[in-house]
Amino acid sequence: MDEALKIASQAKNSGDVPVGAVIVMDNKIIAKAGNRVEIDHDPTAHAEMLVIKEAGKILKSTILNQCSLYVTLEPCSMCAQAIAFARIKHLYFGAYDPKGGGVLHGPRIFNQPTCHHKPEVYGGIMESRASDLLKDFFRNLRP
Repeated sequence: MDEALKIASQAKNSGDVPVGAVIVMDNKIIAKAGNRVEIDHDPTAHAEMLVIKEAGKILKSTILNQCSLYVTLEPCSMCAQAIAFARIKHLYFGAYDPKGGGVLHGPRIFNQPTCHHKPEVYGGIMESRASDLLKDFFRNLRP
């Protein structure tokens, strides 16, 4: 999660919402990404989406069932569905997102009967650091 938080800080410095994500396999980071929504002018360029794409290319597979995803914010519905499609084994996230989350809040994607894969989910990992990063970003954005 430390690496994901570093990446989130880099995204913040680039003007994007500070969310960072890493994919780990066999205790090694194989892919990492930060939000690039504003940079790329792409509403789908969430850290989770980018890191899943990168890991898929590296592993030459759409199935990432030996991988764990660490992300600084509870994934939204779009990202949660991508996590399910990629069959990520474990999801670790930092800050909870009552407004936009799709895992433990909102539509709770993994609890839907149409969801074909549910990772093991662990929320609140280094929550205060992840949450503070987001609060600082939005406080400075809207003084």
